[in-house]
Amino acid sequence: MSVSVRHRRRDWRDTARAAADVAVLGVLMTLAAAPLVTAGASVATGSAAVHHYLEADRWPRPAESWAAFRRALVPGFVVVLVSAVGCLVVALDVAALRSGVVPGGWPLVAVTLALAVLGAGYAGCAVVAVGAGHGWRAAARGAWATRPVVLLRVAGIVVVAAVLAVLVHPVLIPVLAGYALYAMHVVVRSAARVGSRHRGR
Repeated sequence: MSVSVRHRRRDWRDTARAAADVAVLGVLMTLAAAPLVTAGASVATGSAAVHHYLEADRWPRPAESWAAFRRALVPGFVVVLVSAVGCLVVALDVAALRSGVVPGGWPLVAVTLALAVLGAGYAGCAVVAVGAGHGWRAAARGAWATRPVVLLRVAGIVVVAAVLAVLVHPVLIPVLAGYALYAMHVVVRSAARVGSRHRGR
């Protein structure tokens, strides 16, 4: 009698195959985001693919991902603009604090960077929610309800990915993006399962 992949014990080949698939996903996601205006749609589609894999133990068909990409183009473009403005504001604040134009010095630089990291964690939680089928607005609202510990874990993934992106060869950065996206999904899903168990008691 055959045993489905979801119910049989996984071995190293399954792990290696999944790792390779996530790496390919990161490369495809980066290529799709290359024009920049498509970055939001690319991330949303990649997040949906990871969610589908974790739910069904298989990757979505190319036609499904293409349809998701097209649906996400316009809202994704708006998200890219908002994110770009946010990054620009943080960069200008840090530059002004470091140059002394704005008083506060390094203590306020540290506070600004800490808030930026928390913002990255919030954005990561929203990306995971978008992959689960929520629109960007609903995902942004839902991310506010994320437990602080989960937000910090997702923010930690973003920070580690950013540090590794500086240290590794540029060719590996797309692969790193795929792994970071996958890790964020796993962290949020794990927290959701723990929360549902606590509510069920």
